[in-house]
Amino acid sequence: MFGCGCFHWRRLPDFSRPEPESFSLPAPIPQWPQGQDFATGKINLGEIEVVEITNFEFEWGCNLSQDRKKGVSFYKPVGVPDGFFSFGNYCQANEKPLQGYVLVARQVATPGSEDSYKSNPNCSPALLMPLDYTLVWSTDDGSEANLDGCGYFWLPQPPEGYKALGFVVTSKPGKPDLEEVRCVRADLTDQCDAYHLTLNTSSRYSELPFGVWKTRPHHRGMDGKGVSVGTFFCSSYWSYGEELNIACLKNLNPKLNAMPNLEQIHALIRHYGPTVFFHPDEVYLPSSVAWFFKNGALVYKRDDSVGESIDAGGSNLPGGGTNDGEYWIDLPGDNRKEMVIRGNLESAKLYIHVKPALGGTFTDIVMWVFCPFNGPVTLKVGVMNIALSKIGQHVGDWEHFTLRVSNFTGELLSVYFSQHSGGEWVDITDLEFIEGNRPIVYSSKSGHASFAHPGDYIQGSSKLGIGVRNDAAHSKYYVDSSNQYEIVAAEYLGDEVTEPCWLQYMREWGPTIVYDSRIELDKVINVLPLTLRYSVESVFNKFPLELYGEEGPTGPKEKNNWVGDERC
Repeated sequence: MFGCGCFHWRRLPDFSRPEPESFSLPAPIPQWPQGQDFATGKINLGEIEVVEITNFEFEWGCNLSQDRKKGVSFYKPVGVPDGFFSFGNYCQANEKPLQGYVLVARQVATPGSEDSYKSNPNCSPALLMPLDYTLVWSTDDGSEANLDGCGYFWLPQPPEGYKALGFVVTSKPGKPDLEEVRCVRADLTDQCDAYHLTLNTSSRYSELPFGVWKTRPHHRGMDGKGVSVGTFFCSSYWSYGEELNIACLKNLNPKLNAMPNLEQIHALIRHYGPTVFFHPDEVYLPSSVAWFFKNGALVYKRDDSVGESIDAGGSNLPGGGTNDGEYWIDLPGDNRKEMVIRGNLESAKLYIHVKPALGGTFTDIVMWVFCPFNGPVTLKVGVMNIALSKIGQHVGDWEHFTLRVSNFTGELLSVYFSQHSGGEWVDITDLEFIEGNRPIVYSSKSGHASFAHPGDYIQGSSKLGIGVRNDAAHSKYYVDSSNQYEIVAAEYLGDEVTEPCWLQYMREWGPTIVYDSRIELDKVINVLPLTLRYSVESVFNKFPLELYGEEGPTGPKEKNNWVGDERC
C-alpha cells in the first residue's frame, strides 16, 4: 500500500540548503570517433527520443544528523531542450559531489498529439500531462511557523493507460504545475525496482516513517529493454517485493543505434582502461590464455587418464554445450607445473566483452582476467592470521570488473568490482585514477577479487574480525588494460568480432578435488579460546562452498553475468 503522510509531522532536524560540489573526471573527455548515434547526446527508443540532463536546481533537502554532509537533497533538471519533458526530480546524498542524471523525452513517432487525444481516445500519444498530483508525504505539521523549509512529495496521477515515472518535490504546499512532467503510455514502459535506500526518516523524526530509494529496471542485462530515467521512488508504506507505483522506460528500438562501433570501443578502452595492481606478495599472477596453453596445460576427458595438450587458440577444446562434467583442464604434468602456477605477467591481457546495458542507453565493457592458479586463503581471527594449506586453492581463475559508460556522452558512470560470489558498483566519484581518466583496480592476494581501494578486506564477519583475508595493495606488478587487451565478444556487432575457440569451452578450467577441509578448519577452531570458538565456527559455516574443495571455475561465457546484469 502506498500512502500519504502529510498531517501532524514533527519537523525534521535540518532543511538548510547544501552547497554541493559538482564532480568532473580528472581529464577532459576526448572527441570520440564518429559513427551512428553513440555520444551524440540523444537516443531513440522507438516512439520517443531521450536526452540526458546533468544540470540541476536545488528544490529541497533534509538532514537527519549534525553533519551537513549526511543529508539528502532533491533537485529538478534545468536546461531541458525545447520540446522535451521531464518525468520527475533527482535526489542524491550530500556526502558525494553532485553527479547524476535524469532523462527527458519527446515524442518522435506520433500517432497523435495531446489535443487529438482529447478528442479521439483511440489516438494515444506517447507522452501526456498528468491529470493531477497526489501528496505522498510532507514535513508540514500544519502550523504556520513551520511553512519555511517544509518538503512536499507529489506523485503525478497518470491518465488511464499511462504510467508515472517519478516524483516531484516542492518546498511550498501548492501542487506543482501539470506542465512540469509527463506520463508515458504504458506499453512504452517497463517495471522498475527500488534497490538502494537513500533516505530513511525513521520514527524518531516523524509519526510515520518515510523512505527514498534509487530505482533501476527490473529486467536488466544484455537482453533487458528497461531504461533507467534517473528519478527516485519514495513511500511510507512500501515493503520489499511489492511492485512500485512508478515505472521506467522501455527501449523498443531494435537497432541499438547508440551502442559504440568497433572503432569507438577501442577509443573507450584506450581512454578508460584501468590499471590492475596485484599485491606486492602475490605468488599467483595472471597470464594470457595462450601462454597457459603453450606451456603445457592439458584437457582431460572423463574415464581417460591421459590428458591432451591444448593448442594456443584452444581449437581442440570441446566447444558448446554446457558444463556436464565430462571435460576439465589441468596443469602440466611435467616440471613446468610450478612455473605455470605462478603465471606470466608479461603475457597477461584483459579479455573484453562489450554488451548493452539499461536498454542500450549504456555500454558495459566487461574485462576478464585469467590466472592459471588461485591460491589458498588466509584466515583472520581477531589479531591472528592463519595461512591455510589447501582451502580456497584451485586451478584456473577467472575474475572480472566492468566499466559502465553512458551512450549519451561516452562518459564513464561507474565500475563494478567482482569479489568472489558477489561484488559492488562504485560510482566514479569514489574511484582512484591514474594517468587521466583511467581507474585503478586492486586485485586481492591469492584470490584475485577486485577492489576500488587498497586495504585488508574480510570475507566473513568484519564486525567480529573473523573471515577470509582479501589483501589489496599497490605494487610493481600490474597490467595496463588500456593497451594489454583483446576484444573477444560483442554480440550486437555481429561478425565484426570473432570469438576465440577457447571462449566456447563451457566446461571447467581446473579439476575437481574433494577433500575433508573440515579437518583443517577444526585445527584452527581447537587452538582458539573457548569464548571465540562458537563465533568462529558460525562464520565458517557461512563460507561459500567453493572454499571447501578444489573445483576449477567455468569460463566467462558460463557465468550468469555474461548475459545478465552484475550481481549486487
